[in-house]
Amino acid sequence: MAPAESDESGDDTDRTYAVILDYLPHGQPDDERPQYQKSPLAYALGEVEFRLLELTMADDADVTIGDRVVIEPESERDAVERLRDVEYEDISNGARSELDYVVEDIVDEQADRFVEFYNEAQPITLRLHQLNLLPGIGKKLRNNILDERKRKPFADFEDLEERVSGLHKPKEILVDRIMEELRDEDLKYRTFVGREADV
Repeated sequence: MAPAESDESGDDTDRTYAVILDYLPHGQPDDERPQYQKSPLAYALGEVEFRLLELTMADDADVTIGDRVVIEPESERDAVERLRDVEYEDISNGARSELDYVVEDIVDEQADRFVEFYNEAQPITLRLHQLNLLPGIGKKLRNNILDERKRKPFADFEDLEERVSGLHKPKEILVDRIMEELRDEDLKYRTFVGREADV
């Protein structure tokens, strides 16, 4: 489900990127240390696993909100010195206000990946299907999606909306689910948001 990331040149398929949600050039405001001891920080969202990250930036990092930065492999990082996974509660208010927009942009830019979710979603238990985790998708709508995809895989979000009666705004439904997974760390099932160890 998680494809390799590449930039516009298409020659770095082994790189993974994060999008800057907020940039704090003077570090955390509540950090009591003298300024010369504080590194610039950024909060970012990983494009593949939707990891919320706190990035320690190089002093000369030239980044702004919305920029993409390399997070993997470590040897390819220019602006990022260290990164660690954080929870939604740990990110700044500025980062929270950008999060919705960035998630929507990622879903737009990687539309094929997310349409594929509708084509390939599987049962989780005998009574629960991955499709049922999406807001507003109950048993009837789930069955309509499953019946339609048996006939022919969905080509894009528009195809989904046209062919499945009652399914409105399939892209926005995914964005809402991703946001729910980002905000609620106690969710039992996670489909889109992953966590990795500190690097």
